[in-house]
Amino acid sequence: MTRAFLVVMDSVGIGGAPDAGAYFNKDLPDLGANTVAHIAQACAEGRAEAGRSGPLRLPTLDGLGLGAALRLASGQPAPGLDAVPGGLWGAAAEVSAGKDTPSGHWELAGLPVPWDWSYFPEEGPAFDADLIAHVTAAAGTGGILGNCHASGTTIIAELGAEHMQSGWPICYTSADSVFQIAAHEEVFGLERLLALCEAIAPYLHARKVGRVIARPFVGTPTDGFARTTNRRDYAIKPPAPILTDWVQSAGGRVHGIGKIGDIFSMQGIDTLKKGSDAALMGHLRDAVENAEEGSLTFANFVEFDSLYGHRRDISGYARALEWFDGEIARVIERMHAGDLLILTADHGNDPSWPGSDHTREQVPVLIAGAGAGSIGAVRFADVAASVAAHLGVPAQGPGRSFLGARE
Repeated sequence: MTRAFLVVMDSVGIGGAPDAGAYFNKDLPDLGANTVAHIAQACAEGRAEAGRSGPLRLPTLDGLGLGAALRLASGQPAPGLDAVPGGLWGAAAEVSAGKDTPSGHWELAGLPVPWDWSYFPEEGPAFDADLIAHVTAAAGTGGILGNCHASGTTIIAELGAEHMQSGWPICYTSADSVFQIAAHEEVFGLERLLALCEAIAPYLHARKVGRVIARPFVGTPTDGFARTTNRRDYAIKPPAPILTDWVQSAGGRVHGIGKIGDIFSMQGIDTLKKGSDAALMGHLRDAVENAEEGSLTFANFVEFDSLYGHRRDISGYARALEWFDGEIARVIERMHAGDLLILTADHGNDPSWPGSDHTREQVPVLIAGAGAGSIGAVRFADVAASVAAHLGVPAQGPGRSFLGARE
């Protein structure tokens, strides 16, 4: 028997996807976006010195093939990422129409999104009167605040005080197919916020809005506001069986770590561990030590994206990558004979790029436990097919296993 560990480094892209010209941040197409290369270039040029210094150092990821995958995907220079790969490596492109978390994860789990997501207009009020009526009725308030595209940290800084006075929820969106509600954990109430999001999610899902996200925060107008780790995503449930279902149907256990439970609405997931990325890394180490034979552990590390990509913080993103690199080395050291570890991503979020939204990029596929060599250019859905092949589980969907492939 064998075990599989599928780890998503949220937003760690390696160069524009073939169709990046059709995706935008403000008026600029995502052509040329490259999350990892631009961070490496900034580090080498001394432009990422906050809390760290010097060239980007990722010996574990680069040793598995990160630099090689980046060169395959884009050909862009990435100073310091020039190791000869010791793992199986490649670059994956997405076919689903989107550059968001659900699209990427669904496809990594073997299910390209079978519809077009709904998005809210960028100009003027983002939300129509019928949607606002649904929200206010569920919230029991006379109205909402926000009603626009916004950065989550910015909008709570701007409207947090008014929210505390009025009790109205702060509602906003982004370039993703998402409806977000920010509310003060103590003044509005965390359980009330979660109940509100759960109540309106079916209405928004029927409109093909991918996620309703609860964004609780704490603080005061004097001391400032800060979001908490009690975020909750209410996502559309996948309309067909995905990798987690395949494993369960074959008798295997599935352990979710991080946002995985929210992204898949717990479909096919037996256990779930949540927390900060530091806490999640501890849960991943525990899984490598203790997970059952035949099991899948599916993890998402979100802070690359949520704390640094959207905030266009190059230094912070570099620090997070270097921390992750050191920690994942400890995970790999604990792997059992027969284990498979796949490190990949769901989209890009280039912190050097204009705007504040995701970037449409290819992603690395870095594999420990399956030998060394290039698998070349693959598809997101091939990741699910490969995990299934490793576990001896029947796969569904369009993916093809790349295990055993060498160039």
